[in-house]
Amino acid sequence: MPNPSSSLSTLRPDLAESFMEFDLAMDQQGFISHKVFPVVEVASQSGNFGKIPLEQLLQQRDTKRAPGSGYNRGNWTFEPSTYTCLEHGAEEPVDDREAEMYAEYFDAEQIASMRAYASVLRNAEQRVADAVFNATTFASYTTAVTNEWDDSTNATPITDVEAAVQSIYDASGLWANALIVNKKVFRNIRNTDQVKDRIAASGAGSANAAGLVNERILAEIFDLEHIIVAGASKNNAVEGQTASPVQIWDGEYAMVARIADTADFREPCVGRTFHWGADGSSIGGTVEQYRDEAVRSNIYRVRHDVDEVLLYAAAGHLLSNITT
Repeated sequence: MPNPSSSLSTLRPDLAESFMEFDLAMDQQGFISHKVFPVVEVASQSGNFGKIPLEQLLQQRDTKRAPGSGYNRGNWTFEPSTYTCLEHGAEEPVDDREAEMYAEYFDAEQIASMRAYASVLRNAEQRVADAVFNATTFASYTTAVTNEWDDSTNATPITDVEAAVQSIYDASGLWANALIVNKKVFRNIRNTDQVKDRIAASGAGSANAAGLVNERILAEIFDLEHIIVAGASKNNAVEGQTASPVQIWDGEYAMVARIADTADFREPCVGRTFHWGADGSSIGGTVEQYRDEAVRSNIYRVRHDVDEVLLYAAAGHLLSNITT
């Protein structure tokens, strides 16, 4: 017979509120999925939507109007597309005995809910990274750079990014506004001679002051609005084996893209995160608690309903061969 208590959960908004500081820590760790694929709220768990073909966004038409006649009206067509929000979640148990044993050292329920939250966030990060750093999806929009960006003497990241910006414009009519790289690649970029020489030539500082080069300075150098640096890591080893930490966003790639600056779904961009909240989900993770008496534990669960959708491949250009 099923245990009724296992199916009854209590919302814990107090624990969700405590995520404010944890959110800050996650941001410092470099979780960027919602910057690359900004969130759009949807009313249904799944549905159809129409994308305006990029070529129609730039289509010119006659705007002259003669007296007594009407104005020329647009005749938009849409490309059909779909989304399906799936529930993602993680649970962490807190044993009654352990909670009492360690009560003076830490808040067990807060730690448990934060661990569950980190698991959900890390998987969301992986899904977006897999969609963006994808040589198959961007097969028509990928360029292998000649000199890897960890070759500080010969690398030409400014030249490579500018070529990608121009390619995006030629393919879509959109101007790229973002460069997406992982933390190691970011540190390599700022050590390249081409970047340091550009900084020195602009009078912004010493060509050897790579440690002072931040995202804002690189944005000015690349003439982009956003330099998005991914720092989140994962353990690439099988459970039980020696840890093998790797970055979620692969150092082999860099993405130049047009990302959304507004919540307006009509703004063309490389992708969006669809979020369905009708079942109690919140994009940052809904926190719930229920009792599992069989193991004398409180279970803390974090969940959300999302679908990460690549919208316009032509709004991105993937650079490969970035790291030796």
